[in-house]
Amino acid sequence: MVILYRKSVLFTLDLLFAWPNMIYGILAHVVIIVHFFWILFLIGGAYWGLRYRPVMMIHGTGLAFALISQLCGWYCPLTLLEVWLREKQNTALAYPGSFIAHYAERLVYIDLPPGIILALTLALVMSTIWAYRRGF
Repeated sequence: MVILYRKSVLFTLDLLFAWPNMIYGILAHVVIIVHFFWILFLIGGAYWGLRYRPVMMIHGTGLAFALISQLCGWYCPLTLLEVWLREKQNTALAYPGSFIAHYAERLVYIDLPPGIILALTLALVMSTIWAYRRGF
């Protein structure tokens, strides 16, 4: 009985000390979900932007930032936040590179060079500009 008690105390202490790492992991997952929906918003947000002017401003600003970050070789702040949270959780879980390169490659199973990502970003920006000019 004493051995079971000691094991349960040790298990409780393990959970207590592991809690901060679990929080970082949960927050990293939340950032991934937010990042995914932000990318979906950048891809399809023109539809809402044509109907609601504040959405158009947020969407246009987001696309402009995405284009500038692609041209300058910057990583998205959400990528940096997620990598930081992963490093705080466990340094072995952090990955180098961008969110798109890390997760999209796993979804699509292809290696996307930065030039293709830039071309896709430019195509998205140009189609959005066309849609906004045509819609208003």
